[in-house]
Amino acid sequence: MRPLEGVTVVALEQAVAAPLATRHLADLGARVIKVERPGTGDFARSYDETVKGMSSHFVWLNRTKESLTLNLKEPEAEQILSSLLTRADVFVQNLAPGAAARLGLGSDRLRQSYPALVVCNISGYGDSGPYRDKKAYDLLIQSEAGVVSVTGTEEEPCKVGISVADIAAGMYAYSGVLTALLCRERTGQGATVDVSMLEALGEWMAYPAYYSYGGHAPPRTGASHAVIAPYGPFQSKDGKAVFLAVQNEREWERFCRLVLHRSDLAADVRFDSNATRVAHRPELHALVNEVLGRLAAGEIIERLDAAQIANARMNTVEEFIDHPQLAARNRWQTVDSPAGPVPALVPPVDIEGVEPSMGPIPSLGQHTDDILAELGFDPSTVTAWRARGVI
Repeated sequence: MRPLEGVTVVALEQAVAAPLATRHLADLGARVIKVERPGTGDFARSYDETVKGMSSHFVWLNRTKESLTLNLKEPEAEQILSSLLTRADVFVQNLAPGAAARLGLGSDRLRQSYPALVVCNISGYGDSGPYRDKKAYDLLIQSEAGVVSVTGTEEEPCKVGISVADIAAGMYAYSGVLTALLCRERTGQGATVDVSMLEALGEWMAYPAYYSYGGHAPPRTGASHAVIAPYGPFQSKDGKAVFLAVQNEREWERFCRLVLHRSDLAADVRFDSNATRVAHRPELHALVNEVLGRLAAGEIIERLDAAQIANARMNTVEEFIDHPQLAARNRWQTVDSPAGPVPALVPPVDIEGVEPSMGPIPSLGQHTDDILAELGFDPSTVTAWRARGVI
């Protein structure tokens, strides 16, 4: 039995943050009913067509879910949602600011009507404050949280290449829902879980914030570390980047002796502590490059491994997909979809005795008729609703 079997989640979700949270709940066995707009569905369905004609984001975030189409502006929608929520354990939404309340799905009303329900709201900036009503997308939150200011090269700031603001919010929503469900087991009462993208990503910005106590923010250093050296990429003679990380003075001594074959550098006053190495980073990098630039990437990694210095190659996305470690640990499975089988990574948390649910990706409205029949609506009513665009 999976940990969340018997738990039903109703999700008014779109894009990344909420779908990520609910997919993780589905991985643990929860039944997730995804409510989508008739005709178009979650707008992430149309981001691209790279996975056999399906959106890469949608494929990533929506396996194992059931799709119910419902026009929330129609009066019958309230009746359908009420029937769903009467049977639900969790309600998750990340609609535009204020939209859930306008639909009668605000936290206070839901908690009053369904005392045992866990209500999870994901927003850009939270339900109060001057930014409450601003729309929020990943790049914009990265900018507001200061992430863009500390990412990139000295010359140019950059966004992070994946949706870190959405992912942060989704993961905190996931853990918040699990915590609320645990509390409900003890008290019998539901709870409201509020997560804002700004505050979720702000948690991840704690190190730059504390660093700024020194009078300035961490400098942008490209792929190198802002406050540790040597830590980052170095070029081999065959043109490949090898990433390495020296974390303490024991490793620095071994790095000098076994990798650079320059034991004298370990006691050089320019490099005898991490602070001095960072202060003399250009000189340090010149000396490291002088040695490593004469070696092929394979030779560099052999020396680093022998010295027990952490290292990595810079893989492409394709090389990551074919990573030998993932293959050795059987981390790829296939899941069904409207376009046929597609690969999917097994969830990263292994729980003893628990096999994650790896169900199919739903087509738009695939489960509408079955769900409505389960709720007790007769086929003629369902047919009439479909003709009117209610579902």
